[in-house]
Amino acid sequence: MAVEWRNFEPVLIPKIPNLHKIEVFEKNGGYQQLAKVLKEWTPEKVVDEVKAANIRGRGGAGFNAGLKWSFMPKPDGKPRYIAANGDESEPGTFKDRQIFEYNPHLFIEGATIAGFAMHIDAVYVYIRGEYKDWIDMMQKAIDDAYAKGYLGKNIMGSGYDMDMYVHSGAGAYICGEESSLMESLEGKRGYPRVKPPFPAQKGLWGRPTTINNIETLANVPLVIKNGADWYKSIGAENHPGPVLYGISGHINKPGVYEYPTGMSIHDLIYEVCGGMRGGKKIKAVIPGGSSTPPLRGDQLEGVCMDADSLRTAGSMMGTAGMIIMDEDTDIVDVVWRISHFYHHESCGQCTPCRDGTGFLEKTLIKIKDGHGEMRDLDLLLDLCTQMEGRTICALADAAAWPVRYAVTRFREDFEKKVKNTVYALA
Repeated sequence: MAVEWRNFEPVLIPKIPNLHKIEVFEKNGGYQQLAKVLKEWTPEKVVDEVKAANIRGRGGAGFNAGLKWSFMPKPDGKPRYIAANGDESEPGTFKDRQIFEYNPHLFIEGATIAGFAMHIDAVYVYIRGEYKDWIDMMQKAIDDAYAKGYLGKNIMGSGYDMDMYVHSGAGAYICGEESSLMESLEGKRGYPRVKPPFPAQKGLWGRPTTINNIETLANVPLVIKNGADWYKSIGAENHPGPVLYGISGHINKPGVYEYPTGMSIHDLIYEVCGGMRGGKKIKAVIPGGSSTPPLRGDQLEGVCMDADSLRTAGSMMGTAGMIIMDEDTDIVDVVWRISHFYHHESCGQCTPCRDGTGFLEKTLIKIKDGHGEMRDLDLLLDLCTQMEGRTICALADAAAWPVRYAVTRFREDFEKKVKNTVYALA
């Protein structure tokens, strides 16, 4: 069931000019929630409130942020870390950079509150290297926060110390995976780690670490200010809060829009984004970044942008990076392009991923170029089965799902590419 959204006022990126400037942020209530927490709250109270709000991770996994925080062990006097994931390398995803550009101090305040809650010594903000301008914006915001006493030693006279550093990635998609991100931060090659141990037990430099998405942490001050019940009143019941929808493709008004979770896909396309370009029909929607299973245009009735609704429809919320495709789209070409990306970005550590992504791309090229056999469609599905759930991280799954669901949901598009080819079947 779709949520009411028409009177929603943005809170992550409110319509306030120059909010990226620390003076403007302060005049609009900025850092007041950090002050309240440091003076009046215990770390345990912060964790409990964030857990009760059910801020589900905005980086793709959708895990309750407060519950994740509660996994951190008790302090032992040695360093503890947060890795803030702003790698944002998933094709179709471009929402974290809106926070870096338009409201970076909301993230800084949220990360510092999270740091207080988990007794953190340092936050590392990991940003993809291609985001050079946004890296500079984030560094400027952090420098300003240090100058005002919101970061560093004895924050706001509370006795709590925490540092924050920007780390530039080198353009590897795999470093968006939390353990690869930690390897990269440590100066190593971005290979995913075998789990367990999990980051809360053994993370950066062998110390307890929590990894949260940028948008996830930006939600924290909103919960502290307004309470968990207020937050849960926004959007879908089991997946609440505001969310940044990054919408691209064959629509009249692509962009990043802040609305509640649980919005109807039809409302987002036709009311928020001005409808399909050229008045054409919807052929397919990828709801949450390139790794999420595509949905047919005729599957969208009643489907909303929250975890439960999309799971029922056969896809996932992911990063809410929606890719909209019209009736003229060549699905085979789209899936080949996605497979090419995952083949290129596989770190090569696990054989099913290293070889599987290559076989997927080669088979799709064969079909795309008109040399495919009907049995290649079954081969693609078999390759997906051999890849899914058989690797250290989820990149193999991310590569397999678009192929699997494109072949099963748009099989007619694939069969058209091979229908004039006659081969003797084994």
